[in-house]
Amino acid sequence: MSPKPRTRQEDRQGDDLMILLRAISKGDTRRASSLIDASPHLARVSASVGASRGTSTSYFFAEIGHYVYAGDTALHIAAAAYRPDVANDLIAHGANPAARNRRGAEPLHYAAAGTPGSAHWNPKAQAATIEFLIRSGSDPNSTDKSGTAPLHLAVRTRCAAAVQALLVHGANPRLRNGSGSTPLHLAVQNTGRGGSGTSEAKDQQAAIIRLLVAHGARLTDTDGAGKSVAASVAGAWVEAVVRQVDTRPK
Repeated sequence: MSPKPRTRQEDRQGDDLMILLRAISKGDTRRASSLIDASPHLARVSASVGASRGTSTSYFFAEIGHYVYAGDTALHIAAAAYRPDVANDLIAHGANPAARNRRGAEPLHYAAAGTPGSAHWNPKAQAATIEFLIRSGSDPNSTDKSGTAPLHLAVRTRCAAAVQALLVHGANPRLRNGSGSTPLHLAVQNTGRGGSGTSEAKDQQAAIIRLLVAHGARLTDTDGAGKSVAASVAGAWVEAVVRQVDTRPK
């Protein structure tokens, strides 16, 4: 069955929301605040369309290195942009911290991801955004449709400050994702993401391994296939980090 045609009002609302999302992604706080004050409902609505395999370019915000997907709200983009001030304004106007997009991702999922070394990565602002969202009601252990929690994203994208903020505010360090991997499994392996082999990403990775173990993750934890973290370590330098945190009897 073909989708129901959108009304002119829905088209206008979608256009207005995209204007707000672009203002947020560009860091134009004054413009974003003005739009929210003039149309408070924009804090509560979600995008009816977004990036897909066929159409992605027009939904990519280069300023924050992020796509807009169907179901995204302004709070999702404020989270991706690491803007707790804008997030605060949106929630004050009724934004839902638990809103989910078509992939099941909440704003906290967006805040947890990053690209170390990129122009738009700001670990201090990222951690502040995570802390604000959790204080505002976001669940640090909520999973998207693929079984991924914010902590899995923070580990996989090598964002140590985000990992610390999530752990301090209740994220489960031993939670398995949809593929059966714990955060520590993801931390000791190559994630396959671009830039994960840079010196900065490796520094973040080492810090993440230490943080996870300090908060209760175990090298004996197994994934969905029964493979332990210790048996999943990839790379000599990672092995050296793991040896430093290994408290198992020799």
